[in-house]
Amino acid sequence: MRFKFARQGLAFWSALCCVTAPALAVTLATDLSPASAAEPGLPTQAASHLERVVVTATRTETAAFDIPASIDRVDGDMVRVNKAQVNISESLSGVPGLLARDRQNYAQDVQISVRGFGARASFGLRGLRVYVDGIPATFPDGQGQITNVDLGSVDHIEVLRGPNSALYGNSAGGVIQIFTENGAPKPTLDFGLAAGSNSVLRENIKLSGSSGNLGYVLSGSHFQTDGYRAHSAAERNIANAKLTLQLDIASTLTLIANSVSLPKAQDPIGLTRALYESNPRGVDPAAVAYDTRKSIDQTQAGLIWERRLDGANALRVMAYGGHRNTEQFQAITVAAQNSSPLNPGGVIALGSDYRGTDMRWTLRSTLADRPFTLVAGLAADTLDQQRQGFQNFVGTTPNIVQGVQGALRRDENDSALDVDQYVQATWKYAPDWSLSAGLRHNTVRIQSKDQFITATNGDDSGTASYSSILPVIGLMYALNDKVHLYASAGRGFETPTLNELAYVPGGAPGLNFGLRPATSDNLELGIKTRLDGVGELSAALFQTHTQGEIVTLTNVGGRSTYQNAGATQRSGLELAWTHTYARFLRAQAALSTLSATYQNAFVTCNLSPCPVTSQQTVAAGNHMPGVARESLFASLAWQPPIGWHGGVEGRYLSRVFVNDTNSEAAPSFFVASANVGYAAAWANWKLNAFARVDNLFGRQYAGSVIVNEGNSRFFEPATGRTWLAGVSGSLSF
Repeated sequence: MRFKFARQGLAFWSALCCVTAPALAVTLATDLSPASAAEPGLPTQAASHLERVVVTATRTETAAFDIPASIDRVDGDMVRVNKAQVNISESLSGVPGLLARDRQNYAQDVQISVRGFGARASFGLRGLRVYVDGIPATFPDGQGQITNVDLGSVDHIEVLRGPNSALYGNSAGGVIQIFTENGAPKPTLDFGLAAGSNSVLRENIKLSGSSGNLGYVLSGSHFQTDGYRAHSAAERNIANAKLTLQLDIASTLTLIANSVSLPKAQDPIGLTRALYESNPRGVDPAAVAYDTRKSIDQTQAGLIWERRLDGANALRVMAYGGHRNTEQFQAITVAAQNSSPLNPGGVIALGSDYRGTDMRWTLRSTLADRPFTLVAGLAADTLDQQRQGFQNFVGTTPNIVQGVQGALRRDENDSALDVDQYVQATWKYAPDWSLSAGLRHNTVRIQSKDQFITATNGDDSGTASYSSILPVIGLMYALNDKVHLYASAGRGFETPTLNELAYVPGGAPGLNFGLRPATSDNLELGIKTRLDGVGELSAALFQTHTQGEIVTLTNVGGRSTYQNAGATQRSGLELAWTHTYARFLRAQAALSTLSATYQNAFVTCNLSPCPVTSQQTVAAGNHMPGVARESLFASLAWQPPIGWHGGVEGRYLSRVFVNDTNSEAAPSFFVASANVGYAAAWANWKLNAFARVDNLFGRQYAGSVIVNEGNSRFFEPATGRTWLAGVSGSLSF
């Protein structure tokens, strides 16, 4: 395997030489040519004028070009301009290696995977770490969500992939960090309104400014829709506040608070292939019969204190806490709930209290007279969760009423604790060479106290603990100031979540102590270039070998069990390119190839307990479900600050298997979109009006898939051709 990767690496570098050699020749020719007749005062497109993109992947502000890792930054304008600003998936298509799928189902979160990690999540985010202004949106057990992000106040988004993700601990198959804006220099009121197909309505408002040593950003948004599919209406309200106080010349205190309310989001659930092909806008009758839906209410706050101790040393302390209530009605039949005393029912009620802290010391100094940076820290996060399950019906045959909360079937108090110590360093030990290394010790403890114990439903209490040491190392070589080469390696760690531990195969009581964490060895080779006349081009070749991949064993009647399935391998190539022509014409392209396969055969089942007659063998070499082998994104946008602007986008995705046996797949598709707008400014006012059309050619395709869905309802249809129009503006005082 290692030799195979080495051969791939040689082929990769050879191919890159073939690609970049002509570009370098063009660069030299451009640098030696006479100066162009550009108008005075207008920027040229020379590489020296390319914007310096700064990221925080190493927990210190560093140019992305100088980091031996795959990391992309999406600025706030790219999140907002001529977009609906409803789902984060709208803005991430141009990030290679990341697949963000809009489920058209607001009862479930956006489906995001990075290099195949997170693809198996049927709800929420799994296998990834998500942070908003440095505050984790991922619980200590590895389950996360991203519903509380107000896109109207986003400053930028960073996406980290590959070995360096391990520096963020448990379930860091990839890291998504969202940063909101700081207060504007002078008071500014922003507002926006957009409406479109499927009765979509989005309203937002933001007040930003500074007063003395205080900077402030207050924002809120309201969104509602009747949904593309039947039984998919939703309403969502988000509020966000960020206050930054300059305590003195060396200290800053930042307060962040936000809330999200999802009063009711209907859940159209997935469709079988037959229903998907015959009526993609419809729903399975079970969704209507049981009125499947979800409601969420979450409030959280965080405090960050930063202080420069002297010219070399700095401290940062972050603390946060929050509460989240969730109620979900599922389409589990009365027959399934009555068939076993172990069935947890069709209604989930969760009350979650979470809190944590991160304390960090940073040293910027020299080692052997060469620049040296050291970061050391301690992070601790806790989750206390009351989980209850109820029947989704009341009464008995023939007087059963469905879609209402019935008898209690599950009651437990769960907790998760994650304590990490980490250290990482970067040393530019020679003019053209830099070395990055890090080490993180990760400890996760999960506990469940069962409070629903009967003669036929045993005690499911238990405690599980996991720990691991995660090393990362990276080496970067600057061929010149426009071409950087790098290699990196690291080990990742993914523990079972509370949901995955909840049930023992075969119906025995207690936690599933047979389920162990998955560990991943990651290797990556890459090149980053900033070439005159070519723009920014990056490429990464990677391979991830995972031992003990966590997969589904059984999924019957709302009670899923999991197992470790031996080894898996993910390998692929990612290419990203951006360039700006004629000052305002921006072109972007991202290509990803990913082969994600099971290296060992294992058995899965559609019954519990699992008789031999119901066992299904997942063959070695099968593709991991939810993962596309190829994806391509390209866009062209005319983006002057004033006047007409617009653009076109295209996205291709290859077929995606929906189950481990690879017996079903969602077909490949290509979709396109176009937008146009006009921006004007006078005095203290700025106004922008826009219109856009998505799925320009009206293709029918599966926007997302539900991996290993027990009723074969794998497919979540995307919208047909839709339109959206809106207006936004700002007033500076």
